[in-house]
Amino acid sequence: MEAGTLSGRYQTGERLGSGGMSNVYKATDLILERTVAVKILAEHLSDDERFIERFRREALAVAKLIHPNIVQVYDTGVDEGRHYIVMEYVEGRSGAQILQRQGPVGPEIAAEIGIQGCAGLDYAHRRGIIHRDVKPGNLMVFGGPVGGGEMTVKLTDFGIARAIEQTRITQVGSVVGTAAYLAPEQVRGDEATPATDVYALGVVLYQFLTGRLPYEGSSLAELAVRQQNEKPLPPTTYNDEVPETLGAAVLRALEGDPNRRYASADELAAGLRMGLQGEDVTLPLQDGGTAATNVLGEDTAATRHLDRTTAQTEYRPAHSQTRRPEPRVAPPPPVASSGPPATPSRSAFSRFVRFVLAFVALVLVAAAVAAAVIVTTDKAAGVKVSKVAGDTVDKVVDEVKELVERNTE
Repeated sequence: MEAGTLSGRYQTGERLGSGGMSNVYKATDLILERTVAVKILAEHLSDDERFIERFRREALAVAKLIHPNIVQVYDTGVDEGRHYIVMEYVEGRSGAQILQRQGPVGPEIAAEIGIQGCAGLDYAHRRGIIHRDVKPGNLMVFGGPVGGGEMTVKLTDFGIARAIEQTRITQVGSVVGTAAYLAPEQVRGDEATPATDVYALGVVLYQFLTGRLPYEGSSLAELAVRQQNEKPLPPTTYNDEVPETLGAAVLRALEGDPNRRYASADELAAGLRMGLQGEDVTLPLQDGGTAATNVLGEDTAATRHLDRTTAQTEYRPAHSQTRRPEPRVAPPPPVASSGPPATPSRSAFSRFVRFVLAFVALVLVAAAVAAAVIVTTDKAAGVKVSKVAGDTVDKVVDEVKELVERNTE
């Protein structure tokens, strides 16, 4: 497109970038007298009325996102069939341009890009907007390694991916976005969530640290198979300047299972800070591949934000390795019973009772035998002995009872 004016207000100039969905131009707002960026949608999108309606609705929602790490949307309109959006102009380079021109960046710079990107994503997520197309080309970086001074990172292109997702422009079986940055659940066609954007930003950070993608495939199908069956190599494999703990934080963002991934951009930012400082953010698992907190039935990373004091212990073994000391007691004497050990006094009493019962039984038998002999003898002599025998047995029983009672006091 040649230089011209859109809606009598935006004077377009040099082209800043182009893609399959749009072309971006540097422009001047003639009313507010400021430099802006104008994105003009491709003709094949402009011809779809349903897309245009959804795009306008998304643009209005994104225009409400006012955050230092998000490119501000100022206006949207149509001029002679050309649909456009007017955005904040950022004097810098995209992440894609940085990677193309200089390759990997230092760990500190990569972590800072990730932390600022997380801030923008978290702000949008809390307002119900998911980016869906996070990739180096949608991260604008100015200052720092680009222009000197303090580095600022801004996310751009919110809303377009969602608008396309819901129109006939997307062919059956295809997925919006660059395939390499799609989370496994996006490839399956599941609904996008904040964890989806976390995964995509994890891919971007892996690139910034290593200069390559964690998974590479010639087609979406091949990419999906590799995501399902392979684990990305640690960033230190390709760049030994990357702290292992920082690499571990990035790998956690790349977990294929959303429940094992950082659940929010805010959690990823915390993990990057800790990893950069050498703190362990590894995700330990129990045998069988289940996070330990699931075994405990406690909150998981998918439902709780990490802070600097809890992130290291967020995933802990299901059983504590330390136990309270128990009071020492003398070992109980061995008993014949298979039941629980008895205390010494109770065990002695049990033995005594058994002895007494046996003794009583013996006495009773002896008494019965003696009585029978006496009766037989006295019958011959004509003497009544029933009362004598009864008194003898009762006396023995009473004495045994008395003995038992004395020993149980």
